[in-house]
Amino acid sequence: MDPIYVTGHRNPDTDSIVAAIAYAALRNACGDREYEAACLGQVSEETQNVLNRFGFQAPNRITNLYNQVRDLDFDTPPILSTGVSVSLAWDEFASYPAIAAVPVANEDGTLYGILSRTDIAGYNMSGITSGMLEQVPLFNLLSVLEGKILNEAGENTDTITGEVVIALPQSQENLLFQKRESIVLCGHQPDMMRRALEMNVSCLVLCQSSLPVELREFPTETVIISTPFDAYRASRLLFQSTPVGRICKTRDLIGFHLNDRVDDVREVVLKYRHPSYPILDGKEKVVGILTRYHLLRPRRKRVVLVDHNEASQSVLGLEQAEILEIIDHHRLADVQTNNPIYVRNEPVGSTNTIIASMFQDRGLMPSAGLAGMMAAAILSDTLMFKSPTCTQRDIDVANRMARIANISLQALGQVIFSASGGGAKSAEEIFRTDYKEFHIAGHNLAVSQVTCMDSDQLLQRKGEFLQLMSSLQKKQGFDMVILMITDVLLEGTQLLFVGDRDSIRQAFNVEDAEDVVFLPKVMSRKKQVIPMLSALWG
Repeated sequence: MDPIYVTGHRNPDTDSIVAAIAYAALRNACGDREYEAACLGQVSEETQNVLNRFGFQAPNRITNLYNQVRDLDFDTPPILSTGVSVSLAWDEFASYPAIAAVPVANEDGTLYGILSRTDIAGYNMSGITSGMLEQVPLFNLLSVLEGKILNEAGENTDTITGEVVIALPQSQENLLFQKRESIVLCGHQPDMMRRALEMNVSCLVLCQSSLPVELREFPTETVIISTPFDAYRASRLLFQSTPVGRICKTRDLIGFHLNDRVDDVREVVLKYRHPSYPILDGKEKVVGILTRYHLLRPRRKRVVLVDHNEASQSVLGLEQAEILEIIDHHRLADVQTNNPIYVRNEPVGSTNTIIASMFQDRGLMPSAGLAGMMAAAILSDTLMFKSPTCTQRDIDVANRMARIANISLQALGQVIFSASGGGAKSAEEIFRTDYKEFHIAGHNLAVSQVTCMDSDQLLQRKGEFLQLMSSLQKKQGFDMVILMITDVLLEGTQLLFVGDRDSIRQAFNVEDAEDVVFLPKVMSRKKQVIPMLSALWG
């Protein structure tokens, strides 16, 4: 069963990462073992410290939810080796009547070619016309004929070459085999057997017959084989001993990999219209066969969104996925679904406040480590309960989780925000830590927020930040780019911006807005910055 991904937003913060881990743990604890936490971007230093503190690994990163070849119910017929006989290949086709072609692989499993029913039919017709077999492995002959080797020459021979001839009576000597490179089929015809051995033909096939006593010690280089089939059937079977590597298609092959997007595959299939296409894994090994039919209904990846409900903040390819649930504490945005889903959206300061409550609703107590992480996430998202988004419920839930984890919230908060000063990180790394894009009344806006306990340290790098923000504005056409340096101790935000200064003056009622302004008591992006700009732009 494919996993159900639980993922937060791009450029994930601590609340987003922990929410994904916690909700996946909740659902799996209830018996739904398909849920898997995932993240969409680089885990911040703050978040990594929290994970390390409580003994958790960062979730696996996913880049998109586009439909891929691995999401198709493609065919998985037997993968033939190049040395397999045509006879065995045809038996495999008989076992899979709906399959028009099967892959042929090298010894290491990589693609060699494609064998179709048409290839076999064409080869059978050409074999009837030419009557010639070239370098056919002896083992293949024995297999198709159900034969036995009767002499020493056969034990020392690996391949057989020759024109297939059914021996005629002595009276038709002018029509008998004349070449040494012949594969002679005969019944109980001692004279024909002797002639074949005297000529040292490539192979003598005794059809429903035995070798006479007087010929058993005859000195010859001919390979002698006995078969229970009559000459007519044996002659047909001989041509089915050819290895499939000789007749399969090996040129101009078009294949796809498991990670290829279905949209891209569909374009190629419409262009070339081949009946079948091999599918390869990441090591170039063959895993199956794709036809146009398989493209009709790909399995959609399944996902639960936590800590966001806006398409621009979510995973690429979300429109092709099946959204099962949304757990969030932000404003409702533009995510659309094909079916009704479960949505839990509450006006609290942290998504983990909601998820911790869901543990309680289900009668489950999180582990001490998980409870500690959820407490840390609540502290992070509410800025140690100083954000205007913080509610009494956030405080109560955080305290409950702290009791389960046996930790001090005050000490934990100090650890979280003391590590948010940037250190040796580049300006872009700091800026991208908690970065979101918004579309408001025709305006495109980018807002990054950094929370710390010493804003002066970051303001010393103001020039780096402004240069980065100006470049971003020009490249992506933003109307405004904002960096919020939120100081927990000062209980306010140093707001750096690039763009329309008049909008900043009017939205936040400041007289002088050059490139940085201090906004006292402004701690929240979603509740104090975005709403003010939304009201201004209408």
